[in-house]
Amino acid sequence: MFSVYLEFAAYFPNRSGSEAVYLEQAYPRPRYFFPLAFAVQTVVLSFSSGNSVVCANYLFATGGKTASDWETKGLAIAVYTIAFLLVVFNTRFSYLASNAIGMIKLITLLFISITGLVVLGGHTRIKDSHEHFHNAFEGEATVYGVTNALVKIIFACKRTQRCFEHPMRAAADQLADAGYENAFNVVGEVQNPVKKLRTSGFSAIILVAILYMLANIAYFAAIPAADIRAGKTIAAGLLFTRVFGGSRAVHGLNFLIALSSFGNLVAVFLGTSRLIRECGRQGVLPFPSFWVSTKPFGTPLGPYLVKWVLTVIMILAPPAGDAFNFTTDLQVYPSSIFNLLMTLGIFFVRARHQRLGLPRPQFRAWLPVLVFSVLVQLYLIIMPWYPPATGRNGGDVSFWYGTYIVTSIGILILCGIWYTLWIKVLPKFGGYAMRYQLVQLGNGAETHQLVKVPKAKLADWDAEHDATGARLHDTGSEEDEKVSGGGVGEKN
Repeated sequence: MFSVYLEFAAYFPNRSGSEAVYLEQAYPRPRYFFPLAFAVQTVVLSFSSGNSVVCANYLFATGGKTASDWETKGLAIAVYTIAFLLVVFNTRFSYLASNAIGMIKLITLLFISITGLVVLGGHTRIKDSHEHFHNAFEGEATVYGVTNALVKIIFACKRTQRCFEHPMRAAADQLADAGYENAFNVVGEVQNPVKKLRTSGFSAIILVAILYMLANIAYFAAIPAADIRAGKTIAAGLLFTRVFGGSRAVHGLNFLIALSSFGNLVAVFLGTSRLIRECGRQGVLPFPSFWVSTKPFGTPLGPYLVKWVLTVIMILAPPAGDAFNFTTDLQVYPSSIFNLLMTLGIFFVRARHQRLGLPRPQFRAWLPVLVFSVLVQLYLIIMPWYPPATGRNGGDVSFWYGTYIVTSIGILILCGIWYTLWIKVLPKFGGYAMRYQLVQLGNGAETHQLVKVPKAKLADWDAEHDATGARLHDTGSEEDEKVSGGGVGEKN
């Protein structure tokens, strides 16, 4: 998918907004649907309950305590609340803390990888390190098991790539922490973004792949497979215990994992809140001033508050043992649908550019890569419906295995309902129409916002603006601000 994003960025290097922009360019009809649908999905799925639970589990492991479900939930909420307060009161310090913890995470991952190699070399207390690599494919792999593993790998890979995005962060005013997709949310703010993204992005993906393979080798070299399955979210803690015993060093290493999880919470807070704020700035969410205002602390309190509320709900709603698996699956499934549409959309954009006689973009994805991406996304959309071998309640959660699929589809239906109300029904009864307005961010960067244009002024508006919302004649922006009627809120 990285190649797909990069080709879109090559076509639209001055447009920030990632999926919302690229999908809209690939599918111009129905108008405004994809920016709005992406905004709704971004808000609804902006919770971080999974990583909050992981952080709580490792904190309990640091203290050597076996926690009950409600103790885990309580500590997860407390940890997330601390992250919430941190980002609310000081954005700059939050970025510095996130970057510092990101480096700790990188060092910890390198330590795990090296530990695995030492275990395989027979230089630790574990003497049967090669046992799990004999008959590695013994047994029967189920369709559900393979699909579920792929979903978890995608989720983990996206979260780990943030550790290797520091060069892009410096170039793009501290890129936030949500995988390579997040880099494309701010391409309009980066000089020569395609070249920088191509270099740092492919390097990050290769490095993540190598370190993840080494980390998995370490786990299987030191921990019996049954213990890995039982340990769920604390595999690294099991590794440390098996290699180093019950020493204080194990508690310290578990704390490093907990600290890394906390850094993830802070960084994702910063990243997704920025994306939500941009959705609010575009005017596709109600009460725009709530999303974009930085009062009273100079930080986007509205998006932070929404994320905190949704995360607390998602921590409390599922059973503690199911929270991580359910929320992980729930966040990956809708993105697979959008990724499929984006990959297919590349062909539409290519055909349009060829028809208009425009030059070849700076980067163009290979056809086999696009075909492979389509097949992967189709697999991730279709195969999760295949039930586990142990029955409808025999998946990685204690309830119906397909709950997250139905919930994901419900969210997409919600997007359609909101689009119908916001773009079709309310304008009809309110006597106005929705139009794009181009906003200059400086240094050549641009974004777009939806504004409400009274029907009496609609003909004049269309005559004075092109299809992108840019004014055909620079006569000042005062009239635009009057027409918008607060459609974008404060521009902080």
